[in-house]
Amino acid sequence: MKTPVRRHQSWAVLSVSAMAAASLSLVTAPVASASPWGPGVAAPSGPNAYVPVPSGSSVSSLPGAVAFGSTPSSTAETVSFILDEQDIGRLEATVEAGLTNYLSVAQFAQVHGQSQANIAHLQAYLSQFGITTTVYPNDIDVVATGTAGEFDSALTTRQEQYYVPARSGRPGQWRAPAQTVHGNTAPPELPGRIAQYVAAILGLSNYNSFVSNIDHMVASVNATSSGSGNACVTLTTLPDDCNTPQNFATDYNLSPLYRQGAVGSGRTVGIVTLAALDVGAPEAFWQQVGLPAGNRTLTVDNVDNGPGAPSIAAGTQETDLDVEQAGGVAPGANVIVYQAPNTDFGFVDAFMTAASQDIADSVSTGWGGSETFLRSSVATGSESPGLQTAFDEAFLEMAAQGQSTFVATGDAGAYLATEDLQTTDLSIGYPANSPFTTAAGGTTLPWSASISGPDGNATVDVPAQRTWGWDYLWPAISAVTGVPEATAAQEAIAGGSGGYSVFEPKPSYQQGVSGTSFFSAVPYLTPTDYQKVGGLLLPTQWDFDGAPPVIHGPGQGRAVPDLSTNADPETGFLVYVPSFAGVGEAALQGGYGGTSFVAPDLGGSAAVIDSLIGRRAGLWGPTIYSLATQPGSPFTPLDQSGTGSDNLFYTATPGAVYNPGSGLGYPDLSALAADFARSR
Repeated sequence: MKTPVRRHQSWAVLSVSAMAAASLSLVTAPVASASPWGPGVAAPSGPNAYVPVPSGSSVSSLPGAVAFGSTPSSTAETVSFILDEQDIGRLEATVEAGLTNYLSVAQFAQVHGQSQANIAHLQAYLSQFGITTTVYPNDIDVVATGTAGEFDSALTTRQEQYYVPARSGRPGQWRAPAQTVHGNTAPPELPGRIAQYVAAILGLSNYNSFVSNIDHMVASVNATSSGSGNACVTLTTLPDDCNTPQNFATDYNLSPLYRQGAVGSGRTVGIVTLAALDVGAPEAFWQQVGLPAGNRTLTVDNVDNGPGAPSIAAGTQETDLDVEQAGGVAPGANVIVYQAPNTDFGFVDAFMTAASQDIADSVSTGWGGSETFLRSSVATGSESPGLQTAFDEAFLEMAAQGQSTFVATGDAGAYLATEDLQTTDLSIGYPANSPFTTAAGGTTLPWSASISGPDGNATVDVPAQRTWGWDYLWPAISAVTGVPEATAAQEAIAGGSGGYSVFEPKPSYQQGVSGTSFFSAVPYLTPTDYQKVGGLLLPTQWDFDGAPPVIHGPGQGRAVPDLSTNADPETGFLVYVPSFAGVGEAALQGGYGGTSFVAPDLGGSAAVIDSLIGRRAGLWGPTIYSLATQPGSPFTPLDQSGTGSDNLFYTATPGAVYNPGSGLGYPDLSALAADFARSR
């Protein structure tokens, strides 16, 4: 069996503890299922012998999943075959070093796409079973359409139906609804001569696994602003007390570029999302909050037939805010929305579409999942270890073409797996963990307020911008609700996700940057009560320490995030979501945040910067890490060590350039634009 992931640690199952060293154990290769050639008929041998291929498999390991019968053979399905990129080692090294000359899609396909002969072999094989295929221009993504019965025959597998219950979670965070889905019960197989260049087969499960990184302010308390900062803590004076894209531009010094005429004109901002846009919502938002009309266009591209109708349950609020923020920050840029089903194949195909069209100069997404969830899914066979490769290949192509990409890191601080697997394991998010995209983390703006609740009053004071972590709210929540602080803490797990990847190695542009290989932390929450969760031994409870010491340790793997801006709902933003009416809520609301705002804000900023410098800036990583280590850095590091600036675990190490709570810090975007202009 070929190794499906060249550069990653994806075959590794990593047990992560805040206080213990990690240990590795290899995932064993799946056992081949029976050949479709029938009893008594010898299966092909030699290069045509069937071998397993990395893929999404059954969803039987998901918490609470119940099988209830075979998937009807006539069920229409879309399955994406992600092929290996050629000369990928050189491509990765070139991208990590920073590109100065970009490729067209045709050039990328010629150099790094699969050969036409190999693609033809795959297409001819699938066509024997009645399956039709479409090849993306990058010669990497082959999208196949057929029926469950046809795919079962072609891939020597069997699919079943499953009921998967809704995920539980803190109010205000988006959660996957209950679902009836299909999934394969055995790993798919292909003839060896074809399998050797297939990195992943995606789509044999249609489970909605990805989470929207939108968050809402604490619902259990009422806050009245005392006039400090831009805190969005009341709905009585909308929109003045809530941030808009204009506030972002002011807070991070993008506004001077507007005065120079740089508003994103001639550039296109791409949004990759897994829920449908409310038609007309962005235009209404821009008008209601008084943003410049601009001369932008807005286009929706339904990838893989799209995600269905707008729905709060599906996450439409994520899509609405993405477009509102990106188009608001770059009022002169065109916007294209790549909306796809919330599935592994849909998410990857949306990025592949953005790459293969090469229209969007910058692309962002607010969706993702925890690495712990991915590790669990790989360990149990419910997801492909090649899924990480598929995201990387899409980001590599966009980087090679000069497209800037930004991915939200997540909203549960260092404990992102509480959002999708309900474990207290330390975890960061994917696909933000890819070295070939820019990971967007979160901060809290300065603010102060009086907090009231059923058991009393308290005050909150954040005197300076800090890494977003709601530990600063825990004492106030405890005081006004009467619950112990330990209870308040576990009910308000929120902050900018950050830490170190167990899948991705540290990219060259992070090597030698102080803070990327060691960390300081404040262990409020020590994971305890290890149980078997989704195929892994994982913690499910915490021990609480309200006054933790600062501890230190080594950091291995890709460090996330890269940079951060305001994401705290308590210093949050306005959103306009017409679909709120369907659940009895006002369309225009304040108090929203999450790293879902950071990614499109940076995507819009990239379009503005590109319009200023007259070219694409490309992948930000190699440039911004180099700039951050030089005098006159365009970043303000959040270097306060201890409980005053952390993401519920990681804090700063004094003197370090980087910290895994908020990355390089927050940017001065005008200074960064000037640096980009000089960088070539």
